Amino acid sequence: MTDLEYLDQAEKLLLAVERSCDRINDSTEADIDNQRSGGMVTLTFANRSQIVINQQKPLHEIWLATRSGGYHYRFDGQQWQCTKGSGEFFAQLTQDASAQAGLALHFGA
Repeated sequence: MTDLEYLDQAEKLLLAVERSCDRINDSTEADIDNQRSGGMVTLTFANRSQIVINQQKPLHEIWLATRSGGYHYRFDGQQWQCTKGSGEFFAQLTQDASAQAGLALHFGA
């Protein structure tokens, strides 16, 4: 993957996270504040817990930091997959955001 391909795919992922937050806030009781700063999105929940998603440009990875731990993802041509084999990015984000919000939420590409 070239640097430009990585940046394109990483931008699509961050935009999808932001759009998912907007949809969740409009359709559920969740109150997720999402702040974007360059290649990083911080999600802050009503209980003040946070999830941080950021680009790691030199490694062509996306990093996800949640209460449950830290995860590194690489794009496999179709999805962002965990480098340690724990699954797909949006599945992990959905699981951890639901736990932190105390509500069943869904994030998707």
